[in-house]
Amino acid sequence: MILLRSLLYYAGLTVTILAFGIPIVLLGGLLPSRFSDYLATRWGRVNLWLQRTICGLKYQLEGKDNLPDGPCIVMSKHQSAWETIGLRGILSPRQSWVLKEELTKIPVFGWGLRYAGSIPIDRSAGRRAVLKIIELGSQCLAEGRTVVIFPEGTRTAPGQRKKYGIGGGLLAERTGAVVIPIAHNAGLYWRRRGVKKYPGTVRIVVGPAIQSNGLKATEIMQQVENWIEEKQLELCPFRHKSEVTTH
Repeated sequence: MILLRSLLYYAGLTVTILAFGIPIVLLGGLLPSRFSDYLATRWGRVNLWLQRTICGLKYQLEGKDNLPDGPCIVMSKHQSAWETIGLRGILSPRQSWVLKEELTKIPVFGWGLRYAGSIPIDRSAGRRAVLKIIELGSQCLAEGRTVVIFPEGTRTAPGQRKKYGIGGGLLAERTGAVVIPIAHNAGLYWRRRGVKKYPGTVRIVVGPAIQSNGLKATEIMQQVENWIEEKQLELCPFRHKSEVTTH
């Protein structure tokens, strides 16, 4: 039954990509950016509803008051594709995501990303990729947007961690923007690999703002990593497949 519901959800996801992506591709370059921002956020919210309705996968947002009204840099744990959908629907519409360049080449979905304020980077470019994050990220923050970064750069299974990149810290150091850390346990229900989406409640915890003024990039990233990884120990106590599926 879980597999059937998961496949049904994927069918719905495909429909929503076409329904929201095609208007963004056709009109995103002609209309103000708020048009694409609005449709992209509605896409995220519709998918959150589909997940709840079809898969029994809900979410619980904690620490919402920590999200500022103005521009900020959000740094989130990355465990699955869930947060790329969920955060799109949960955060304020004016979002700019730092993402791998290959995603922008995906028909409809990737083409739409180009008009949704995205910051595509070549992860193999090293220093040039970091400079691009700083340049384009600074522009986005100046426009009042939220810049979303996965500091580990790739997905990690619950209970695992990878080295945190310095790009987001350098952007914060350069701009003085506040940094908002986010931890969650989406990987327990939506795994990095595999089709099944398990019922349960994804907990998203928004941490207190980290004021970057006067701090070096390394100091900022150390605070981000310390907070996220400490919270992850609370959110992801499960290690075995059998434990996850009981939710």
